[in-house]
Amino acid sequence: MSVRWSRGVRLAVVLLVTAAVVVGVPAIREPMLRAAGWALVFDEPLGPADLVVVPVDAGGAGVLEAADLVRSGIAGRVVVFADLPDEVDREFSRRGVPYENKAAWAVRHLRLLGVTAIEPPPRAVVGTEDVGAVLPDWCAQRQLRSIVVVSTPDHSRRLHRVLQRAMRDRPTRVRIRVTRHSEFDPDRWWETRGGIRTAITELQKLLFDLIRHPLS
Repeated sequence: MSVRWSRGVRLAVVLLVTAAVVVGVPAIREPMLRAAGWALVFDEPLGPADLVVVPVDAGGAGVLEAADLVRSGIAGRVVVFADLPDEVDREFSRRGVPYENKAAWAVRHLRLLGVTAIEPPPRAVVGTEDVGAVLPDWCAQRQLRSIVVVSTPDHSRRLHRVLQRAMRDRPTRVRIRVTRHSEFDPDRWWETRGGIRTAITELQKLLFDLIRHPLS
């Protein structure tokens, strides 16, 4: 238990002091910024799996990664989590215009990339915590022994923590695969507005998760 606590504390310290250090000590600014970027990333070696899971927020990068995993023989099947319709979706429907949500777009592009074994999605989800709430029972119902969940780099550490808690004491093994096609670069994220926005948002969410669940 103490080892898990110490990892969480070390990561929290990195997140809390980075901003102060990089402003006050220019000589170590870049290494500290890089450390903050990599604090968001969790990736691990893969083995054969029953299924590849593509969360909605993995976007096109997740679709590409899932197709590559199927092509390489890691898994033969893919499931894309469905997203809830928003006001724009509903307005298109009210006007009689077919609207393709993110999940439908992802499924269509998976098929275009040669993936034919696509599982019906679980219920629609909102956010990472919702994925953690749905996935354990869904995997149990299908008696899945192992799955690979793809994630963008900036989101992967927090996703791993959520799924680690959700799947604890469950028979299904979960591995995280970071997408190789992503706009977020942990080594240079501070050089673009998009990278800064993404890093600040995800660091805040990760820190909040660490505070809420320091032992996970």
